[in-house]
Amino acid sequence: MDKLLENHQFATHAIAASASVSLGTALAYPLDTIKTIIQVGSGPSKKLTPSQVVNRVFRVSGGYSGLYSGLGWLTLGRISGVGARFGVYEILTAFYKDGRHGNYVQVSEAVLAGMVGGAAETVMTSPFELIKVRQQVTAASRATQATTVVETAPVVSPMITKLLRRYTLDMKSLTQTVSLLSVLNHKHPNMAAALQEYPWMMTGTGNPPSAMDVKRPLDVASLEGWRALWRNLRSGLIRDCLYGGVFFGTWQFLHEAMISWKAVGMNPLPSSEEEVGPLSPVALSIAAGFSGAIAAAASHSFDTARTRAQCVILPKYIAKERKFLKWNKPGKRLERWTGIHPTDRTLLFRGIGTRMARSSVASTVIVGSYYLAVDLLVPK
Repeated sequence: MDKLLENHQFATHAIAASASVSLGTALAYPLDTIKTIIQVGSGPSKKLTPSQVVNRVFRVSGGYSGLYSGLGWLTLGRISGVGARFGVYEILTAFYKDGRHGNYVQVSEAVLAGMVGGAAETVMTSPFELIKVRQQVTAASRATQATTVVETAPVVSPMITKLLRRYTLDMKSLTQTVSLLSVLNHKHPNMAAALQEYPWMMTGTGNPPSAMDVKRPLDVASLEGWRALWRNLRSGLIRDCLYGGVFFGTWQFLHEAMISWKAVGMNPLPSSEEEVGPLSPVALSIAAGFSGAIAAAASHSFDTARTRAQCVILPKYIAKERKFLKWNKPGKRLERWTGIHPTDRTLLFRGIGTRMARSSVASTVIVGSYYLAVDLLVPK
């Protein structure tokens, strides 16, 4: 391990990879924000367009900054996630190439290695992705004007403070709930104060808080538990396994086609890819961009299901109730197994064009800038 850390070439590759991932994530992030808001804000009879999303973000956030809300969290997750995806892929393909003449990888082997790499990426990036999605939704959502609680409740309920710090109770909603319950016979002298002691009434309406109120890691852990950071992990695994398999399979196919095209006219004909020579960073980046767009289209339905599920707030007390009542998830068996909610059946392909563009731009920039940096920094 010490020899690996002292190897300047390894450090150069690591720095080039981190910088390229950061650059690709930053350039494609506005498209990712538009994609997320289209997926979350759409309904069966409500279709959002990219221009509508941009206009709404500008009105709520006051400028371009809203399109970059949550960029830091995604960058941290992508550096570790993309590193895990390519690292696992390189390890598995090195195992495949061991002992072969020509040092080549078949397309089917690239697909399998890419699927395993995608699974590793999901586990690494899930916590960062959940925080990123909720911050993006906040950038396009108007905060409710919560009334002050000076007259009726000078001190916030300890139950609310324990579950969600810095949360302000909407007294208008609580007053409306109390007025609805006032027609019933009750013996408690202060029903509003009594209702605040129940976690189910922390918002005053009986509904859980919105995603805007639970967008920090500590808030997520306090209200929903640490396991919520990996919410709907199964659909994420299927999404990234499909993405990784299609991406690396398509990229390997295009790589073989470009190698064969470059070998045309060479005399004598090369017996291996190493004799053909390396491809240009431009060709590799274009192939990566095309592969990323195809992989995004193949996995988009599961991305929509996961994104919408990450915006659902499920407090610990509701999760415990469901466990005691042996609550069954709605939908067919395949939908329950893949994490797709039955009400999202008609929404699974919303924003597919934006996600394909985002994936294509990110893949092109990441691969192209990485190979360009390696060619400039690594001595030959």
